[in-house]
Amino acid sequence: MKYRPEFPESFGAIQDARACCGDLFRWYNLEHRHAGIGLLTPHAVHHGHAAQLVAGRAVVLANAYEAHPERFPRGRPTPPALPAAVWINKPKEVDPNAVELQ
Repeated sequence: MKYRPEFPESFGAIQDARACCGDLFRWYNLEHRHAGIGLLTPHAVHHGHAAQLVAGRAVVLANAYEAHPERFPRGRPTPPALPAAVWINKPKEVDPNAVELQ
């Protein structure tokens, strides 16, 4: 929210907060493309559309490269890879040799 200057410092009522946050969350989940998840939306990843979207991007990038390779000085472009796991707050690693006390 710190990057959304229209986000108010406070709300007049709970209804105002719900209206504002509803719009924000809808944008964040459905429109905003996140670098940490291969420039996809959380909605696309959560609902299993990621592989199809990445494959489509690969086709578009390949066609662009074939048509104008001079525009790609670093060679054939590829879409960002999807990470194996994504965390908001990654849990602490558990030592596999640790003994759990009961």
